[in-house]
Amino acid sequence: MVAYANHHAFSYVPPAVRELRNERKVLNRLENKGVIRSVEPYVCRVCGRKFRVNEKLIEHFKVHEREHQKRLKQIESAKGKKRVTLVGKYAMKMEKYKNAARDILTPKVGYGLGDDLKRAGFWVKMVSDEPQAADVALRSHIVDMMDHRRIQCLVIVSDDSDFLGVLKEAKERCLKTVVVGDNHDGVLKRNADASFSWRDILVGKAKTQAVSVVGQWKDRDVLKRLEWSYNPDLERDVCKGSNACDFEDVQLEEEDTDDSIEEDHDRLLHNDDRPWWELDPVDDGASSNPLT
Repeated sequence: MVAYANHHAFSYVPPAVRELRNERKVLNRLENKGVIRSVEPYVCRVCGRKFRVNEKLIEHFKVHEREHQKRLKQIESAKGKKRVTLVGKYAMKMEKYKNAARDILTPKVGYGLGDDLKRAGFWVKMVSDEPQAADVALRSHIVDMMDHRRIQCLVIVSDDSDFLGVLKEAKERCLKTVVVGDNHDGVLKRNADASFSWRDILVGKAKTQAVSVVGQWKDRDVLKRLEWSYNPDLERDVCKGSNACDFEDVQLEEEDTDDSIEEDHDRLLHNDDRPWWELDPVDDGASSNPLT
């Protein structure tokens, strides 16, 4: 899984997120002054401690942040079996920290898109700020993967119609195609084998439908293998390897037989120059009339 974007995409913060952050800052100031109080306490999802003020929770979470950095340094400095042991030892703690940090810590750059993509297992690549640089890089990457036959299903998370060409090329190469986007009447969705919206992904509808979609693909592949289509070149090659040679042998044998018959017939004609209506001569001792 790969993602390409320029610096602006990773530093961009959606307007809705900006409003939420500004509202959170106002609430923090009012909580610190004692003007308002939260109905429910703020709970640390790492250790379970509770706080009445959100900023107290943020200050407390820095302790867990330092612990997380120490674990990462231990793993990076270790080698071999010791490193494997440390990864297994800290796996649950690191996963719990990541889930909690996503809601508490504000990304230092932008909206944290790059970090979220990396956590999701994507290979994130930064491109230049030139127009369409990310689209060009992603299309080139897709074509290169198809040329090396390293993918069987192409999943595009986009509503950009610029990817229509590479989507059609994937279908021409008999690859399965899936599009994820919010545009319900998008040109990509109309040309893909399967399409889902972000809402379908979040509520689990896409995961449920994926089973039937994959089943249809398997059935289609089976039927396609059973289809017969006439290919003159292929049929000619098959005939050359089997039936054609036998047929030619039969023809040759028949021709040889005809030639031999004609040769025998010609030989008889040469031996007997009499007309065909003349009878064979009868011996002197035999009677010409069989009844006497």
